[in-house]
Amino acid sequence: MRLPRVFVVFGLVSVASLALSSCATGGGHELPPASYVATQEHAGEEYVIGPLDQLNIFVWRNPELSAKVQVRPDGRITTPLINDMPAVGKTPAMLADDMKLALSEYIKDPIVSVIVENFSGTFSQQIRVVGATEKPAAIPYRANMTVLDAMIAVGGLSEYAAGNRAKLVRYDRNTGKQVEYHLRLSSLLKGGDSSANVRLQPGDVIIIPTSMF
Repeated sequence: MRLPRVFVVFGLVSVASLALSSCATGGGHELPPASYVATQEHAGEEYVIGPLDQLNIFVWRNPELSAKVQVRPDGRITTPLINDMPAVGKTPAMLADDMKLALSEYIKDPIVSVIVENFSGTFSQQIRVVGATEKPAAIPYRANMTVLDAMIAVGGLSEYAAGNRAKLVRYDRNTGKQVEYHLRLSSLLKGGDSSANVRLQPGDVIIIPTSMF
């Protein structure tokens, strides 16, 4: 049965309107809002040491073996009696255990602690903000971090940013796939819409397109 021409035209206009609406909002999944100030602080994922991190390594009762070192770009460190110890990808506790094992060849029952003093973070833990922002950057993730925190760190949106078409790309460990989420950065930063503020996870990428108009 052929539909009246007016209904066909109306249907095409409706489909086009939905498509434009999807483009205007950026598409993708939605994330639950996060408050401007966390009502309850939660511990983040245990920190993983990255290149250029500053470490304070303390060996109890052996100050001559203690040292403050920077992780080299190749991911290794050198301390008294230990050369080229791999550090990147380990938590401080894991590195302390490895150093304890290495030092046990020289001293009896060493007690080692590792403290990260200045950190850069591995790529898997950094928040990357790219596109139409004042200063695109990779930011070390910290517990309870939100989109608002990340945007403050990069100086906000640029003059021609299409903030409400921004998206957040997140790796889903359960499925092994990337998932895109819709962000409303203009509503958050210019309109003060607290519901547009969302919590971040280590490794998130925020992509901000430029307005076409």
